[in-house]
Amino acid sequence: MEILKESVIQKEKFRTTANKLLNHCFILKKKDDTRNDYIFIVQNRELFIEYFDLLGYRIEINEMQGVVALTNVAGTGRIRLRKIESIILLILRLLYIEKRKELTLNEEVIVLSDEIHEKYNMLKIEAKTNIDKTVFRDTIRLFKRFNIVSNLDSDVTMSDARIKIYPSVLFAVPNDNLTLLYDAINEKLNKYMNGGEQNDDEETMQD
Repeated sequence: MEILKESVIQKEKFRTTANKLLNHCFILKKKDDTRNDYIFIVQNRELFIEYFDLLGYRIEINEMQGVVALTNVAGTGRIRLRKIESIILLILRLLYIEKRKELTLNEEVIVLSDEIHEKYNMLKIEAKTNIDKTVFRDTIRLFKRFNIVSNLDSDVTMSDARIKIYPSVLFAVPNDNLTLLYDAINEKLNKYMNGGEQNDDEETMQD
């Protein structure tokens, strides 16, 4: 495989962009610090596809959503989440789908921390009726690392703290049909509400 012949600068750009994708799973067009990386990947898609194929990864470029996603072909390398983290991820996807219906394509999906807590409280989980502030802060930080969300206010535990949800949330567990995804999330949340899915850990995100 030929690696970018154009210049040393191009080679370095390829290296840093590939490492960023490996470390964060998702590269976004509408995120300021990854926009140039997204454009570079799109412009050099065949090179990136060939490179990651050699490493055992599948790279998906979804230009409609503005997302580059990386998946391990062998199914390994999944990010193992605790139950509470899995629930919050599902709630984020549910909120994204609900809010997206109300917005134009150019508008960003922004929710309040309180909206996430309200969704969680609706589940009436007896073992943990509320999300601990530290757990919530750490979970948002985790999903921020993978370019799924970003916080617009420094203290995410405040009820009116704004959290931006990126379309990458739809790729954490791939599903081509948003209606089916919406139904699947509701079904899974109902299982939690009814006492199912009792394991502390659950594989939900792919690295």
